[in-house]
Amino acid sequence: MASLHFVYSVSTRTVAEVESELSPSTIHGADLRFHGVVRNLEEGCPISGIDYSHYESMALNELRRIGESMAGDFPEHQALVHHVVGFVPAGEASLLIRVQTTHSASAFEISREYLRRIKLTVPVWKKPVFEEDSPVPSP
Repeated sequence: MASLHFVYSVSTRTVAEVESELSPSTIHGADLRFHGVVRNLEEGCPISGIDYSHYESMALNELRRIGESMAGDFPEHQALVHHVVGFVPAGEASLLIRVQTTHSASAFEISREYLRRIKLTVPVWKKPVFEEDSPVPSP
């Protein structure tokens, strides 16, 4: 999905696939990319990765709402957000946030705010996939 300043998606496509299709900007001095990478431990236990699930229509509506709100709060930027669903192995990215703006300081601020809002409201859930010999942490 896209608007003039914001592109967003939730799918099984990898971050690497999405990122390989990005074009450089000739109008922005800052092109910041944040990768949310799956760690190999969950609560101290080894995992092979994370299985992400989501409520698709709600996730897309919430991402759209975040993009509209961010355009009002930070009008001089372009952004792309992609969240992977399905299994993502440890060491690979499950989230890409790309922010393009005139100056680097604002790119960091905007990226951080996208991440905060995504984690707070977008219905994407994670289920760690523990290594076979690893005990599952108790709740």
